[in-house]
Amino acid sequence: MNHGILVDIAFLLLAVLAVVSGWRVFRTDSMVRASFFLLLSFIAVGAIMLLLAAEYLGVAMFFMMGVEMMVMALFMVMFMMNPAGLNPMVMVHQHRISMGAGVTAFLVLGLMALLTRFPNRPLPAGLEPVASLGHEMLGGSMLIFESAAVVLLATMIGVVVLSSHRGRYGAANEGSLPPGLAPGGDPAGKPKEDQDGGHEHHHHHHH
Repeated sequence: MNHGILVDIAFLLLAVLAVVSGWRVFRTDSMVRASFFLLLSFIAVGAIMLLLAAEYLGVAMFFMMGVEMMVMALFMVMFMMNPAGLNPMVMVHQHRISMGAGVTAFLVLGLMALLTRFPNRPLPAGLEPVASLGHEMLGGSMLIFESAAVVLLATMIGVVVLSSHRGRYGAANEGSLPPGLAPGGDPAGKPKEDQDGGHEHHHHHHH
């Protein structure tokens, strides 16, 4: 078995993985699971790019989709009405339109891949495609990319803090009450209740 056959087998397996995991995005009943299925599909596509000698695009796919899908999953945990977006829910709406659009897009892209005559222009022997592409894309935009990276990192840290077991005002399983104005005091902004837990007012008569 030569190297070419191994590449072909790897391509077919990765293509099947990408298609099946992409299909599972719409068949699962959880936003969080859908995010990870989509991440798996993108990872398979990135590996196919590596097989096609597009190292820069493949590695960029790993990093970009990994961060994007993790941020999406964390936001689902923080903002979904049901616990962590794990409760059963319908992931697809307008089924006929969705299936028609998916089949049409697949046929159009498949025909383009099979019928298009791609140019055959080999790169010069001494050219480094990864370094050249990096300079072309980031030469004048490095500050923008670095600023966006810092903002994304701060967003991920904030989401993890807000969605952790320890809530904003203490442990999440003990409720979310604001801290007291004095150490050990009643929560700020909450009416002080009687020790017996009732709401009756005791009237004291002064003689």
